[in-house]
Amino acid sequence: MAFSNRITKLFEIDYPIVQAGMVWASGWRLASAVSNSGALGLIGSGSMYPDVLKEHIHKCKSATGRSFGVNVPLLYPDIDKHIQICIEERVKIVFTSAGNPKTWTGVLKEKGIIVVHVVSSSKFAKKAEEAGCDAVVAEGFEAGGHNGREETTTMVLVPAVVNAVKIPVIAAGGIVTGRQMLAAMVMGAEAVQMGSRFVASEEASSHIEFKKAVINSVEGDTILTMKQLTPVRMIKNKFFEEIMRAELRGATVDELKTLLGRARAKKGMFEGNLEEGELEIGQGSALIRDILPASEIVKSVWKEFEEGLSNPIKKT
Repeated sequence: MAFSNRITKLFEIDYPIVQAGMVWASGWRLASAVSNSGALGLIGSGSMYPDVLKEHIHKCKSATGRSFGVNVPLLYPDIDKHIQICIEERVKIVFTSAGNPKTWTGVLKEKGIIVVHVVSSSKFAKKAEEAGCDAVVAEGFEAGGHNGREETTTMVLVPAVVNAVKIPVIAAGGIVTGRQMLAAMVMGAEAVQMGSRFVASEEASSHIEFKKAVINSVEGDTILTMKQLTPVRMIKNKFFEEIMRAELRGATVDELKTLLGRARAKKGMFEGNLEEGELEIGQGSALIRDILPASEIVKSVWKEFEEGLSNPIKKT
């Protein structure tokens, strides 16, 4: 079934599905595979030095003739360099997150770049619209990685943001299936962004042991923590327990920063240290049971979406 709405037209894609730009998981292989499948692939620049980002953009251009973008988390170092590289390399689509959209949206828009900002509340969605963003991602509390302090669930956040802005809304947070995608679009979203589902893909650059941990997780295995720093949802492990003990005894922000240290996410998600590493993933991991090629993920999600559209009440 052909599908067309403001998001598919904006991104020039076949399916209203966006692969999130995740640290240590979404390099050029994953982004190009998703884009070649008719959805929108994103390179996650948060775990990349500027020269590495440039290399991934070049390789992605060589691997796909379809639309792809770059996700730029504004809380990381070298953001000005990342933005400049996106401009110099003529990246058509940039997703920004974890920061003020006013900082870079105008600069990117002046260069003809489509800008989407990730928000955790309708208040910030309005600010993104005022800043000139072309769309927003409404990311609920269920999402993996860095998250909003508001703890608003996707089921509540999406309709609130849809009611608050006129620009297209992309739903995110806990969405890994076609029927969840259908539910999000019934609430007014015009696309979905999926992170956890694509972590468990063959092309994701994350470590195989981390991927196995994702598909073996069940409800309750992830939790939002480190709210004194930047809230992050992760799988419970030895490192998580250390964080919890420190928070319970009233550790200061500086103490938590010392405990977190450097490259903790790299250690867990990229190097596969499941005890000492930070294992960022969303609640939707409880619904994932296999590691598939990205093309199969897009195909299966869209098939289930269409089946749900024709028969919304699933009989058991």
